[in-house]
Amino acid sequence: NKILSKLKNKEGEKINNIVIDDISFGYQPVPDGWIWQDIGNYYGAGAWSLNWKENLYDVTLHSPDEMDKPVEIISTDPSYFKDKINSFITSASAKSGDNAWIYSAPYSDHIFATGTIPVSQNNFVIKGAMPNPSRIFGMELSQKLKAGLYMLLSEKIEQNYPFTIFPEMTDSILSPSLDSINYWFLKKSVNLFGEALVKAIGASRGNASTTSGIEAMYTYWAGKIDNSAMNIMDGSGLSPANRVSTKLLVDFLQYARKQKWYPSFYNALPEMNGINMKDGYISGVRSYTGIIKQKSGKEVIFAFIVNNFDGSPSAAREKMWRILDQLK
Repeated sequence: NKILSKLKNKEGEKINNIVIDDISFGYQPVPDGWIWQDIGNYYGAGAWSLNWKENLYDVTLHSPDEMDKPVEIISTDPSYFKDKINSFITSASAKSGDNAWIYSAPYSDHIFATGTIPVSQNNFVIKGAMPNPSRIFGMELSQKLKAGLYMLLSEKIEQNYPFTIFPEMTDSILSPSLDSINYWFLKKSVNLFGEALVKAIGASRGNASTTSGIEAMYTYWAGKIDNSAMNIMDGSGLSPANRVSTKLLVDFLQYARKQKWYPSFYNALPEMNGINMKDGYISGVRSYTGIIKQKSGKEVIFAFIVNNFDGSPSAAREKMWRILDQLK
């Protein structure tokens, strides 16, 4: 709508084609080290130079009343994906929860879904990662404009990139401020934001890649914290190859408390169990890092990581929270 509003001010100009540049952040939207089971699901969405609707789509499912029966795909939003998904999802027991997985790769229209959802569900929603979000954006915009669509990467790789048919910048739409982006990045754990921010950091050094952004992070932290205590592979922590120590996390928060941006950062930390802290979870690992304001007025900075725990993730969470309660 913002684009349409700006174009209305360009009276007398005819729009024949839409050119979308989705490779300014490179051809590889997914960082090295991410696993196949993750990248087709919403939390494993890749980061392009044009990202749309947080690069995710909804799949609404209907399950029969009997177990071990095929589950029907009712609809997808955007609707583009309904005919692209081969579903092997079946029904399971009533309290089994969401155990459905979507598998796809960037730039591919071959998508399949496996796993189970509970029986007797009429509008059960799972979320997938768009394999090519710029194509969806372009299709929706071209439909509004009734113009042609030219995809720089998705339909054709232009050999003389960067694509320079425009003599000047006509108009622009600015993003929200960094603290606003960071607020939702931390509050909702939007992995895409972390991946896009790392590439944007790399772009400031002349190379909009995950590797370049990570190198900039190491350079920034040199001399401030112990760089040897971390091994960073991406911007969100989704790669199982990421490594970080609890001491490093505490050192970071101690550094953050002295910075002018600290109030904005602290405000972005989610509140869980009465504590402002950020959680992290991948298979077999659960972690919490934050600040506890004790009744006496004293602040306690902590980092708490459990690796290779027994039992369910929820049970591990409850036990960790009981220990953190002792610091209140």
